[in-house]
Amino acid sequence: MAQNIETAHITERAVLVGLITQHQDDEHLKAYLDELAFLAETAGAETVKRFVQKIDTPHPRTFVGSGKLDEIVDYVSEHNIDMVIFDDELSPSQLRNIERSLNTNDDIKVKVLDRSSLILDIFANRARTAHAKTQVELAQYQYLLPRLTRMWTHLERQKGGIGMRGPGESQIETDRRIILDKIALLKKRLEKIDKQMATQRGNRGQLVRVALVGYTNVGKSTLMNLLSKSEVFAEDKLFATLDTTVRKIVLHNVPCLLSDTVGFIRKLPHQLVESFKSTLDEVREADILVHVIDISHPGFEEQIAIVNQTLDDIGCLDKPTLMLFNKIDAFSFEEKDPDDLTPRTAANDSLDDLKKTWMGRAGEDGVLFISAQNKTNIDMLRDRLYAMVKTIHAERFPYDNFLY
Repeated sequence: MAQNIETAHITERAVLVGLITQHQDDEHLKAYLDELAFLAETAGAETVKRFVQKIDTPHPRTFVGSGKLDEIVDYVSEHNIDMVIFDDELSPSQLRNIERSLNTNDDIKVKVLDRSSLILDIFANRARTAHAKTQVELAQYQYLLPRLTRMWTHLERQKGGIGMRGPGESQIETDRRIILDKIALLKKRLEKIDKQMATQRGNRGQLVRVALVGYTNVGKSTLMNLLSKSEVFAEDKLFATLDTTVRKIVLHNVPCLLSDTVGFIRKLPHQLVESFKSTLDEVREADILVHVIDISHPGFEEQIAIVNQTLDDIGCLDKPTLMLFNKIDAFSFEEKDPDDLTPRTAANDSLDDLKKTWMGRAGEDGVLFISAQNKTNIDMLRDRLYAMVKTIHAERFPYDNFLY
């Protein structure tokens, strides 16, 4: 029995592949591959090596050049690697060509994943409610549809000649129809669930709504638990929360609704954005946004830009927003040597230095530095939220002024 349990928990070994291009320098690629490694770890894989190539644009057939692909093939073969993960989305032809190079025998042994398929896999594993499972399943089928040909490579090995033409294409077309029917069915199911969710939101009345938004793994769920005294699942993994959780909280003497939403990420597959529209409706219908930022992350400024771009895409960038710089307990910086003539970066600034930049000047009521883990400045956060919620509540319920 012990042996079976141990076998069931064997971690898959993976290598990562990324490109340095004219639009992506070495520093950015390192940060992106760090995030990809975290994604792989969240999915249950162990990263053992990274392959990087400097190239103007991705190779149209194999993403990387032929020499680099041969290097990857040799390493995978010698070190018993289970999967190769690429930092960008692969086209169906790139996926097929890479798989053929990695798997020269009949049975496919080495899996090839791109960033989108890895995120979809994590979402599928994290989905708990029927709503989230339906959303993820729809996204998976939409991602799979243009890649169907690689699913039927066993048919390509049939011999040619009379009576042997066509079954491969016939099978693919049959499978495509099945998936299209499944997509249509899931969309209808989601429409029904969306109506139910809209009814639930409508039944909440006119209470002021506050939504926690931000990059994935910045501490939104931990903050949700702290403010609402609830037990929302929180973990140091990417996409720990998929389902939007809504809790009624009271700030001093003013009630409001607080929602914890799914985290954003760089290059979030558009299929997921499309299928998670109803989840993002919580953000659209919010009166106040609390943009949670992990200030201890070296690329937090880029994460802010990605979240703002996503909010702009769904038409929510102009909502009243409190920028919440979390994890100040984990913040660290490198003191710049006086003889170092390289440009100064955010990594060289102390927390006090950062507070003197645009972050601290963005408005006294619009920025706050906290630690949800250590409960630092949480009372200040409650006071700041109270002031924002009270303003909207007073306009909506003028007869409640006696509460203040």
